[in-house]
Order: sequence, then C-alpha cells, then structure tokens
Amino acid sequence: MDKKLRIFIAGHRGMVGSALVRLFQREGFSDLILARKSELDLRDQVSTEQFFSRTVPDIVILAAAKVGGIKANMTMPGEFLYDNLMIQNNVIHQCVAKKVRKLVFLGSSCIYPRNCSQPMKEEYLLQGPLEPTNEGYALAKIAGLRLAQYYSKQYGLSCLNPMPCNLYGPNDSFDLEQCHALSALVKRFSDAVRENRDKVTIWGTGTARREFLHVDDVAEAIYFLMDRYDSSEIINVGSGYDMTIKELAELVAAKTGFRGTVEWDSTMPDGMPRKCLDVTKLTSIGFKPHISLEQGIEGLICEYRALSER
Repeated sequence: MDKKLRIFIAGHRGMVGSALVRLFQREGFSDLILARKSELDLRDQVSTEQFFSRTVPDIVILAAAKVGGIKANMTMPGEFLYDNLMIQNNVIHQCVAKKVRKLVFLGSSCIYPRNCSQPMKEEYLLQGPLEPTNEGYALAKIAGLRLAQYYSKQYGLSCLNPMPCNLYGPNDSFDLEQCHALSALVKRFSDAVRENRDKVTIWGTGTARREFLHVDDVAEAIYFLMDRYDSSEIINVGSGYDMTIKELAELVAAKTGFRGTVEWDSTMPDGMPRKCLDVTKLTSIGFKPHISLEQGIEGLICEYRALSER
C-alpha cells in the first residue's frame, strides 16, 4: 500500500483501533486521520458527513463500536443495538458518498448462531438463532456487514469484512461492568493476590469454550488482508484453537500467582456454549498469528498491575 494514503481509523483509542494506529505508524504511514469521541460522535449523521467532507479519507477502518462483556450486553441490549447501528450506518454510507477507496468493517464471531457447528465456517452465518445474551450486538454487526456487502454490490464499494474471535491485549477494559472474559479474569485474580484473598468467584460453570487472539495479531491480519484479500465475503480471523473458561481461569491464576480456590457461580449465564472459528480461508492466504496466549496473558497482567499502582 502507498504510505501516503489518508487512512481514517475510527475508534483509534479503543483496543483494536489503538493496535492499528501502532501498526500503521510502525509501517511508516504518514497521514492517519484520528478523532476522539469528544470531537466526533459517529452516531450523529450530520457530524459524520461534515467530518468526511473535511478530511476526505482514502481508506476507512471501522473499529469504532460499543463493546462489552456478557454483563454489559445483557444489561444494555438496546444501547448495543442502537449505538452500533448508528455508527455503522453513518460511516458506511459516507464511504460511498465520498468515494472512499476501501472500507474495512470489523465484525465479530458473535454473529454466528448460538448452536453453530464447530469450528465455525463463514458459510454458517444466519443458519440459526443467535446467542440471547449478546443478540443486540450481534444483530448490529450482521446489519453492518450486510450494508457493506450490499453497498459493494450496488455501488462498487470496496470492502473488507474480517470477523475476529474474542480479542484481548493493550487498552482492554478492566471495568467489571463492561469488560470481556479474559481481562475480567486478570483483574479478579490479580486483585485477589494483591489483597491476600483465598477465593475468587467467576460467572458461569466454566464449561463454555472460547478462542482468543491478541489484538496486535488481529491488527497484523487486517493489514495483511488489505493487500491480499479482494472480496466483500467475510473472512474469519482467529487462532483456530479454543479452551474452556475453566482452563483459561487456571492459566490466568497460575500467571498471577493465585493459589486459592475458584468458585463458579452457575446461576449466571455461560453465554454461547462454544465459539471457535474455522480459519482455513485465512491460513490458506498465508497468515498465522504470532503471539501465544501465555505471552499475551503475561502482558495483560503487567498492564493491569501497572494501572493498579497509579
């Protein structure tokens, strides 16, 4: 890619967006377009149109979204649906209106059916009911994907639609009201060690299976695909390997030095029974992630401990 392209990274302060900023800066791109939420509310149609008219991006990477873990999704399903629909509709429409060269629409593995065959292939989309605990978010992501694809068909919009698995890494949230499974485990076990507690309680039964990918690896995958995958068809981005939440908790506990007991609150939901992506399409193009889960967890623990000491 031409290093002088004007690239708008929407959501540049989030976990995925900040990883993309680090990567593009490292690769020598000199004209990144960035805007804080306080400067640009992508839910606002007029503000979004004015921003695109003023900045005229060549490429748009839509990493802006309202995201959160199972508790946040269950508590605020309306917000997850509304906010994400508004963000997506405004940005994708402006990509056509302003003749953007390429749109990257970042999806999620939660778009697949709750009882999807495993590993989940791209063609399994819309083959069954969604997981109820994150249906609002999933519906929004499916709508955004389809809008990008329909605009590609109707107007010739060049769009890339990567669907990543569960992500983690730098700039993840540690707010238990909002955060994802892995960052929540890091916080719970790290706090227990610091406070000399001998018990940690975790939602669910621990039997649900999840696949994890470091956010720097998904940024690398997006960069890789922007040059080598010219299709609006979705493409899964993940490691292709999963584990139970119980196994994950044991790994995080060992990495934090927690030696106490773990209690599972089975009155709380597990979410989707299993989410493991089929990454055959991605690996056939030549991409594989580089950061192991153990390395990534160690980095996340260090980040959380540094934040806690401030």
